[in-house]
Amino acid sequence: MKADLIFDFLKKLAANNNREWFKAHRETYDAVVSEVEALASILIARISFFEPAVMRLEPKDCMYRIYRDIRFSKDKSPYKNHIGIFVNPKGKKSLHCGYYLHFEPGNCMIAGGGWCPTTEMLRALRQSIVDNIDEFKDIVTEPTFRSNFPTIGMERLKTAPKGFPKDFPYMEYLQPKDYIIWRSVPDSFFSEPDFIDQTVKAFEAMKPYHDFLNYTIDEFV
Repeated sequence: MKADLIFDFLKKLAANNNREWFKAHRETYDAVVSEVEALASILIARISFFEPAVMRLEPKDCMYRIYRDIRFSKDKSPYKNHIGIFVNPKGKKSLHCGYYLHFEPGNCMIAGGGWCPTTEMLRALRQSIVDNIDEFKDIVTEPTFRSNFPTIGMERLKTAPKGFPKDFPYMEYLQPKDYIIWRSVPDSFFSEPDFIDQTVKAFEAMKPYHDFLNYTIDEFV
């Protein structure tokens, strides 16, 4: 994969986030898309070994438009400064857990888990953890999982969530406001000869975690 092409384009786009510049460099953007599509195709094939349902996906099913929705934003920049690949058996708009790879200069990551759950879904996920704490604890403390994803949730409460016992012994598992897991990686990660193997290994470590969460998410979608 031509990682330098992707990052060079994104850096220049961040410095020139306007329609005139983008139009003048559309050919380069199309080349970037081709590189990312090729990687998405490989990831779909590799993930299918432990998540067979993704085999029905095409690369376009796992990629997002570069154009920002600026209707309700104070930031009127027309383009995103990042590119993502989201391999989700239920589709990239699903609330189900999926496998995400994020390209953004200085802020790259391998991620997964549950994003933006509704209030009712979040309460149900927390209750499922309480009811099945031994199973959940075994999943998130498994060595490969733990080494890749030591923290659960991008945003967290400082106290016990409302309606849950304050003396629950594993409160750190109930405090997340989301159940995202992620591993930050440097831009240079994508130039390493085994970066795909490393990425797939991290994704495979997510699978039991996704299965646990998706069992509850299925009740809401």
